[in-house]
Amino acid sequence: MSIVEKFMTMDYGPAPEDPREALSWLDRHGRRFGHFINGAWQAPSADSTFDTTDPSTGEKLATVAQGSSADVDSAVKAARAALPAWQSLTPHARARYLYALARQVQKHSRWLAVLETLDNGKPIRESRDIDIPLVARHFYHHAGWAQLLEQEFPGYTACGVVGQIIPWNFPLLMLAWKIAPALAAGNTVVLKPAEFTPLTALAFAFICQEVNLPAGVVNIVTGDGSTGEALVKHPDVDKIAFTGSTEVGRAIRKATAQSHKKLSLELGGKSPFIVFEDADLDSAVEGLVDGIWLNQGQVCCAGSRLLMQESIAESLIGKIQDRMNTLRIGAPLDKAIDIGAIVARVQLERIQRLVDQGIAEGATCWQPSIPVPSRGLYFPPTLLSNVHPSSVVAQQEIFGPVLAGMTFRTPREAVELANNTVYGLAACVWSESINVSLHVAAQLKAGVVWVNCTNLFDAACGFGGYRESGFGREGGREGMLEYLEPAWFKQAPPLHPTPLAIDQPPEQAADFAAPPIDRTVKLYIGGKQARPDSGYSMEVRGADGRLLGEAPLGNRKDIRNAVEAARKAESWGKATAHNRAQVLFYIAENLSQRREEIANRLAAVIGKEQAGAEVRLGIERIFSYAAWADKYDGAVHNPPFRNVALAMKEPIGTVGVICPADAPLLGFLSLVMPAISAGNTVIAIPSEKYPLITGDLYQVFETSDLPDGVINIVTGRAVELVKTLTEHDDVDAIWCFTDEAAAATVKMLSVGNLKQTFTNEGRAINWFDVKQGEGRWFLDHSVQVKNIWVPYGE
Repeated sequence: MSIVEKFMTMDYGPAPEDPREALSWLDRHGRRFGHFINGAWQAPSADSTFDTTDPSTGEKLATVAQGSSADVDSAVKAARAALPAWQSLTPHARARYLYALARQVQKHSRWLAVLETLDNGKPIRESRDIDIPLVARHFYHHAGWAQLLEQEFPGYTACGVVGQIIPWNFPLLMLAWKIAPALAAGNTVVLKPAEFTPLTALAFAFICQEVNLPAGVVNIVTGDGSTGEALVKHPDVDKIAFTGSTEVGRAIRKATAQSHKKLSLELGGKSPFIVFEDADLDSAVEGLVDGIWLNQGQVCCAGSRLLMQESIAESLIGKIQDRMNTLRIGAPLDKAIDIGAIVARVQLERIQRLVDQGIAEGATCWQPSIPVPSRGLYFPPTLLSNVHPSSVVAQQEIFGPVLAGMTFRTPREAVELANNTVYGLAACVWSESINVSLHVAAQLKAGVVWVNCTNLFDAACGFGGYRESGFGREGGREGMLEYLEPAWFKQAPPLHPTPLAIDQPPEQAADFAAPPIDRTVKLYIGGKQARPDSGYSMEVRGADGRLLGEAPLGNRKDIRNAVEAARKAESWGKATAHNRAQVLFYIAENLSQRREEIANRLAAVIGKEQAGAEVRLGIERIFSYAAWADKYDGAVHNPPFRNVALAMKEPIGTVGVICPADAPLLGFLSLVMPAISAGNTVIAIPSEKYPLITGDLYQVFETSDLPDGVINIVTGRAVELVKTLTEHDDVDAIWCFTDEAAAATVKMLSVGNLKQTFTNEGRAINWFDVKQGEGRWFLDHSVQVKNIWVPYGE
């Protein structure tokens, strides 16, 4: 036999990792762990524990405490007590603690990797070479943010006590993604690891003790969903950060709606893996192996939908099948293994059920002829072809090693198929044409797009989704903002609501024989004045009870028409920032020409002094957002790979705005202008106190080259219109700046498509103060950051 023949017949032998150190660590602690609260270990009671097992063998690893509401309460109290001292440290002191955590993770890297693999079932190569180095990287990176906090985030302060709930697919990495920025920003933490995989979180608690982290800064409470629920509902938690399923994310959004808790959600995905005919197919296949079979496909951003250009589909399928035949599935501690064990039996059964359903719906199933261990929880790599775009396997997150394939003909069709999902977490584009790659990447509704690469992550580059993949980001500058709030806003007093409209004239009204009614405004939808579908109007009266005019009483149909018009105007977001700036400048110019006329009309409601100030500051505010339009840019990150990551600030889409009552003009402009400056389209419900401002505004817009549908105004009873607007699935975000009850309502009603919400939390905002009523805080809520990873070099 020749050397070449011998080489071709060679196979990988076993290369087992020695687990003795990790097992001996478990033994030293009696394989029994309590909660880590206030820097000390709380022994579990006999009747409140559960076992965690090795999914590759079914063998018990340890007994862990089941957290009760009392345990959560103790942890939250410890975090609250530790908060003042932690925040009083200098930024440098906090940075040194984060640096120390990074160093200790590196020192214990092999032990942590083995423990992760034992508890989770993922191959040791992945936990050793991907997860643990990234854990250390996050603590190093955020040590830098802690050091620079006051310089880079002036005027911002920590949220306070943060509750964090993480999943079982990347247990220690998800912990780092959440704890590192929280501590860097000056928060204290109560973290609940996943029920299936608590061990590395408990190991991290020991590391916290090793670096002498102050007691109460990090608290870890283990348990099942009921423990997480107690943490979410605890009244003394200021922020919840959750990574997990979309279903649980909805429940958390609903549970926190009545509170002032800040919320970030990183949820499910159904990521497209798009291969064009000019792609390097062999490289694409290797990328696909990482895209769908990393961590047994138990990855929220797994490239689980393969979209192939029709001309290369047959060839690509053949290459994929050949590569699948070389994959090795088996004991995760074997360094020669590609695919390890599924985390739990319930997950294994779910994968099989969804695959069976996909086959019943017409998909063709192919699995390689490779041995699968009979002991443990394993599922072979699976290719489903001829999948219909509406099939369950194309729409639902399977969270297993299952690839669903379908074809397309043109780039436009590829984008339509890729965006044909409720999710928007990640995507891959494979093409040798940089023009095709970036053109498609810019159109994908996803928070991360990898070009000719896949599953690359770095602490400097934000990660998070669009649509039902959640909101908020992990990593980067935008990830830090999730754990910070403007200091003035956190200290703002409660808003004392005033009646939004005077339904009836007062008993002692002024002289009603005065000027005749000459003002009946209309709705403003799609660039046109429109009569209300209801056929009704409402009276608008001045401060003295004098009838000033009538405003349309909008209804559900008017809101639907406004949303449709806003959707049709989404090309506004693709216009150049310079063009948007020009239009805003024109709006300011035209408002300035009518300043006295508008101020005089406003004065009848809010007084001459406030009316003059609203018009003057309104013009300045429009100028500010015209200035910001072409300056609120993204960034180019330089992660430690052969890549650059283009952090692009994209408009959210269609935004519903419920304007404040007591600043009819300035409040409207302070909210609508940042939204359209960033490229969003808007449906605005103006102040009921003086909705007649609509008539002046649409006359200004009509003479300012504002494209039809960019701003739509529906007047009426806010309490009635808010429900329809917030529940509409074609609305991407709701901004509500009225009272606390309205803020709670929009958060509660937003769960349908998990739209973003931005509210005043029932707090008073001084719209006349530039520090409160204008600036980056509003712009940050007007965009979502998409990171496009582009490789370079040979």
